[in-house]
Amino acid sequence: MDLIIILTYTAICIAIFKIFKLPLNKWTVPTAVLGGIAILSALLLIMNYNHPYAKYAKEIFVTIPIVPQVTGTVATVEVVPNVEVKKGTVLFTLENTQQTIALKQAEAALAESKNAVLQKDESLVAAISQVKKAQAERDRTKASYDRVKDGHEKAGVNSPFTQQELDNKLNFYLSAEATLTTAKSEERRLRLVTESKILGENTQVAQLQAVRDKAQLDYDRTFIKAPVDGMPTQVGIRPGTRATSLPLAPVMSFIPTEKRKIAALFFQNSLRRLEDGLAAEVILDAVPGKVFTGKFVSILPAMAEGQIQAFGTLIPASVISKGGFVIGIIELDEDLSDYNLPLGVQGQAVVINHKHDILHVSMVRKILLRMMAWLKYVYPIK
Repeated sequence: MDLIIILTYTAICIAIFKIFKLPLNKWTVPTAVLGGIAILSALLLIMNYNHPYAKYAKEIFVTIPIVPQVTGTVATVEVVPNVEVKKGTVLFTLENTQQTIALKQAEAALAESKNAVLQKDESLVAAISQVKKAQAERDRTKASYDRVKDGHEKAGVNSPFTQQELDNKLNFYLSAEATLTTAKSEERRLRLVTESKILGENTQVAQLQAVRDKAQLDYDRTFIKAPVDGMPTQVGIRPGTRATSLPLAPVMSFIPTEKRKIAALFFQNSLRRLEDGLAAEVILDAVPGKVFTGKFVSILPAMAEGQIQAFGTLIPASVISKGGFVIGIIELDEDLSDYNLPLGVQGQAVVINHKHDILHVSMVRKILLRMMAWLKYVYPIK
């Protein structure tokens, strides 16, 4: 860009000398040279400071590595590479015979458990009836025993009831009391079984329900679906491919559908003039002669050149001496998809700061950017 300004000034000086037929002597030539140095230096300094220029700008996008959550062999591939799909669309399936068997077993066990709970409920009803029956029998035998006992005690030696009859009535009463105790114990046991619940569900049923849900989840995970709206790309899997659930072994790359953004590299002295919401212009190597307008969105809050992590070795001085650039994000007003451009195209960008542009050198910056865009028809210079 600096070379373009110098060449433009040189062309203007030559034109002036030719048009006005100025002599080339020790006064005119040094004046043109020194004047050009002064004018161009001031212009470049003001322009570069107020309107930051990114020599390197590139579209950035996120890819989602597709990793199945269960290990298996690919059965079918349901998508076409580089064709957008909706969220939830099946990308590919895994052979799921094992998961199907496990799901049926879990469903059978759950159904059996539910039936067992119903049977225990009926058993509890029967146990309650047995308690009532045993209690009635206990009350009857106790009343009979009390009647015989009172008659025997009041009549004394003239009692019509013998001691043998009194002992029999007592034994009947004690036997009925023991039967009642046994019935109550059985009722309590069945009540504990039937009333043992978690979140309103029988505990045994809840356990088997969890096993069934896990089996269903494993079965559903054999159908790998699109996590969001997007596009699978470079689909290399085929039926028979072994897909593992290891995070380090993705089997497909998926590009989510998002607004396309440009990341630009700025020198750190441009930070004082980079403000969110400023106007920005971008030129791309893939679209010569076209200037895309947009706005400066944000500055990434950290630079990778300054990061450190915990290691067992000391950090070398070369890490500190390595220079870093500020990364700014630019959103374009136009949709690059309309130009049939692949993701990741590159170019250059400028941020226009009219707030501090007292001399209105932004016009020069815009002209230079357009000249660079035109030169891309010949060669994509930086």
